[in-house]
Amino acid sequence: MAKEKIKIEWRNEAVVHFNEILEYLQKESEKAAFIVGNAILDEVEALSEFVTAHSLDRFKVNNDGTFRAFIVYNYRISYFIENNIIYILRIRHTSREPLRY
Repeated sequence: MAKEKIKIEWRNEAVVHFNEILEYLQKESEKAAFIVGNAILDEVEALSEFVTAHSLDRFKVNNDGTFRAFIVYNYRISYFIENNIIYILRIRHTSREPLRY
């Protein structure tokens, strides 16, 4: 029996962040926006098969193991795992002050 893929849902805040990143990059280079955007989407899609491949989110206070994060081209993507669903929470450039939550 094939392993069932876990569903991925983007929180509104993460969608806004992603679109802002692409808009910003596109002003500099359409190619850069394409490369970074696709790299982020590819890594997020891979989560459905490798949920715990990334480190625990060190900025989450009292993290019980359900909050994780990874970096793609200097963009830190935070996600949360609950009931076989991965929620993409936010995307922030690593040069920005990290959010503790």
